[in-house]
Amino acid sequence: MMNTFSKNLKRFRIAKNMTQEQVADYLGVSTQTVSRWECNTTLPDVTILPEIARLYCVSIDDFYKEFSVAYENYAARLLSTYECTHKPDDFLRADMEYQKLLNSGEASMNDLRLYGILNQYMMKDCLDKAISLFEQVLQRDPSEDPETYQQTQGQYIFLQCQVGNCKEIISKYQEQLQENLHDVNNWINLIAAHQFSGQYQEASAWVEKALAKFPENARLHVYAGDIYRNLHQFDTAFSHWDQALLLDSTYLDAQYSKGFCYMEMGEYQKAYETWGKLIDTLTLRGFDLAIAYPKKLAEECQGKIS
Repeated sequence: MMNTFSKNLKRFRIAKNMTQEQVADYLGVSTQTVSRWECNTTLPDVTILPEIARLYCVSIDDFYKEFSVAYENYAARLLSTYECTHKPDDFLRADMEYQKLLNSGEASMNDLRLYGILNQYMMKDCLDKAISLFEQVLQRDPSEDPETYQQTQGQYIFLQCQVGNCKEIISKYQEQLQENLHDVNNWINLIAAHQFSGQYQEASAWVEKALAKFPENARLHVYAGDIYRNLHQFDTAFSHWDQALLLDSTYLDAQYSKGFCYMEMGEYQKAYETWGKLIDTLTLRGFDLAIAYPKKLAEECQGKIS
């Protein structure tokens, strides 16, 4: 075991193209000390092992393995760890190390490639986790919390469309609607699938059919407003958002949609007023943390007005 340790010390040093003198300078010991470690005459103090491991871009456990590999740098080592564990903490450690490389200006082309791979792995892990959590909600009884259930349904549809499953998700909710034309949520889900797929003309056709059947549904009017906004039919969009607020003054989605649309149109004074009303509503409800975002948007509009 000790012979393996000493051999690895030497092998890792050579892999890093370092001399014993350079290692000694880095660790603050003599060249003779490094030589004795590699000859298995003496062993490093346990307190210095983390520094040696960081220098050679390995873990402490690697010193005791027969076939350990020295990585290009410590960031690459942490990437390899995350690839094995898929733990968020391991991602954060690797991410921090790659950020240090970028900030130092010493990141190589391969460092950038590996950093991209790290984020690609994390993206896939987060995507799988999000889908799993949404599906857990959708497997429960909707009557337990109808509002949360429908919000989750919309978010699930949005995510599936984001990852390119548009055709499948539209087909799924078309079948669901045909099974029960009397449930407004089945209409909303199909409309959302078309909207999030970017099929705004199709979405507008379905939303008009749904509104003819359920004219008093505030959520439908919000979807209608968002669809017509994407079709640049702004007057129609605002009429639907305003109708949603008449039907349900607590429906904040309509206020958010109005604010963003005003900003898109360059109507910053109207947007500022909309964000102000939203901030007042959130404050009255005690959502102190939630006001930060509309407050930031209001400040942005104020700057544009000035």
